[in-house]
Amino acid sequence: MATIQLTGVTKSFQLSRNRRVQALAPIDLTIADGEFVALLGPSGCGKSTILHLVAGLDSPSTGTVLIDNLPPSELQKRHQLGIAFQEHALLPWRSVEANLALPFQIANLPPDPARIAELIELVGLRGFESARPSQLSGGMRQRASIARALALSPKLLLLDEPFGALDAVTRRAMNLELQRIWQQHRITTILVTHTVEEALFLADRVLVMSGRPGRILRELTVPFPRPRTVDITRLELFHQLTDDLTQTLEPSES
Repeated sequence: MATIQLTGVTKSFQLSRNRRVQALAPIDLTIADGEFVALLGPSGCGKSTILHLVAGLDSPSTGTVLIDNLPPSELQKRHQLGIAFQEHALLPWRSVEANLALPFQIANLPPDPARIAELIELVGLRGFESARPSQLSGGMRQRASIARALALSPKLLLLDEPFGALDAVTRRAMNLELQRIWQQHRITTILVTHTVEEALFLADRVLVMSGRPGRILRELTVPFPRPRTVDITRLELFHQLTDDLTQTLEPSES
């Protein structure tokens, strides 16, 4: 597991010679070992930018990003970072089993058949080891994507709208699956989502971000005990918190 520390982090992008856009206002954020944090906010608010900075895929304009007091590049070198995006990014010519072998090969490690079999079992894809992505449903492809992200037992799991392209019923089922997987491993996790209900169901803490430049408007510690079932979504408190967070997301009248 990993502790994440963002201190005075800003990010701006040069769009053209005469135009620079600030994506993130100064962000100060600590995420504890084994914590599951969800980032909520409007499109373009910098949620994914934070994910990219933590992953070491980009560098802050100012401030520092540390994971266990080391730069994210160290986690990359040690292959201790797992990422899953909305697009599953599975290689279409490879089977499920071969896609799960890919992280080992990228790390110059021999694929571990026992670990791959364990992950296929974990995400409920036993019997589909030889299937190619085109032969799987959307939910099954995302299960394979998450399994691949877990292949090298990462200290940190980053999820960028992993279920955004799924229908509502499949998405709910995947939320239950992700919770089950997370509870078995308790990996420090950051989830970017546009869905308030998903954030409340999955996270220990929800951070609501403003429009650009993104800043943290609100933090909410989720009060529901684990394991969570779909029954909590019917509770009056769940609906109150959903309405409250949705209101925070709505643009204020000027």
